[in-house]
Amino acid sequence: MAAFGAAPARSDINININIGPPPIVVEEPVEVVVVPESRVYFVPDPELDVFFCDGYWYSPRGSRWYRARSYGGPWVVVKRRLVPVEVVRVPSNYREIYLQERHIPYGQWKKEQKHWEKEQRKHAKEHRKEHKKHEKEHKHGRGHGHNGD
Repeated sequence: MAAFGAAPARSDINININIGPPPIVVEEPVEVVVVPESRVYFVPDPELDVFFCDGYWYSPRGSRWYRARSYGGPWVVVKRRLVPVEVVRVPSNYREIYLQERHIPYGQWKKEQKHWEKEQRKHAKEHRKEHKKHEKEHKHGRGHGHNGD
């Protein structure tokens, strides 16, 4: 009669939980600097690459780009193709190149941005109104191509 000893049971457990990228935590900048002849602003903080363009903040981290509506976040990973070309093409030594450009206090810049955004909405509303008026005129036969025009 042979005695068989019980071998200890062996099992492996592998659990993967995807909780997304680490949050980007940044304090409000003291000031921003405009990249000349562009719509891009940057924060002159030597520890962090943060840019503003067309209503969004952008920050490259390694091979990823992050984007946020507000400087304080929340920041989300975005595909590089969603980052404006002007931001991607800012030279890597931009701090040295643009050191002498105007530094705008963040509070002042924020007020200017709000004013600019308000003006943009106003112009967009006027443009839509003109477009509707133009369409209405063409619908009722007042446009080109009627009555021998």
